[in-house]
Amino acid sequence: MRHGRFFTCLGMVLAACPALCGCATVEGTGRTQLMLISPQQEQALGAQAYQEVLSKERISNDAHMTGIVRRVGERIAAVANRPDFAWEFKLIESPQVNAFCLPGGKIAVYTGILPIMKNEAGMAVVLGHEVAHAVARHGGERISQQLGAALVMDIAAAGLGDASPRNKELALKALGVGVNVGVMLPFSREHELEADQLGLMYAAKAGYDPREAVRLWERMESAGKGKPPEFLSTHPSERHRISDLEALMGDAMRNYQAAPEQYGLGESWK
Repeated sequence: MRHGRFFTCLGMVLAACPALCGCATVEGTGRTQLMLISPQQEQALGAQAYQEVLSKERISNDAHMTGIVRRVGERIAAVANRPDFAWEFKLIESPQVNAFCLPGGKIAVYTGILPIMKNEAGMAVVLGHEVAHAVARHGGERISQQLGAALVMDIAAAGLGDASPRNKELALKALGVGVNVGVMLPFSREHELEADQLGLMYAAKAGYDPREAVRLWERMESAGKGKPPEFLSTHPSERHRISDLEALMGDAMRNYQAAPEQYGLGESWK
């Protein structure tokens, strides 16, 4: 570990939790993160949060689109290389323009985002992004940053089912779940941009044309007219994301060309 990273990590640890603490490194970016929760505890909380969300939503009975979600999701999962994840894939009937992957590989796509995805490559970019949140342990990092050592230990030991209502709400929000409405809350700009970078490479390695990422965010930008400017939001602006994705496209195309199979845009829909 370089001296700068060591002292950054040490400072985070001493400030946050003198009794129980640790640092982790995000594979693929090398960023150091504060982590007070084990991968197993994080994944257990992710599975519980997944059931919390699904209990409030209507699962789609569209077998064809559900099959596409599973097909694309499984290809992304294969290149994410997390055999310890218990992957699950659901399509949720909702006008929300959303998708998520909770810790442990619990994936859901809302039907409201399908027209913006437009094709399998667009879906791969979105799912790659969401899977990156889980692989990079953004949920566990946010729990560690926001809750503190004592509360993390309490929630990890009790689980969401036995946690107090306040602790349960805090943990779900840290994982990104909106308790009252069953939707996902935004991660920080840093997490979002890191997930864009990792997710683009996952989509390319899975055999989907990464150039669709730029077109996807152009469609997202068009659909999101009237949103507040970037500095008022935790999400980067679509234009910011597009610029960053374009800068990464050389590496993404090399990964795409090296993929065992190339699916291009894959199947399209309206």
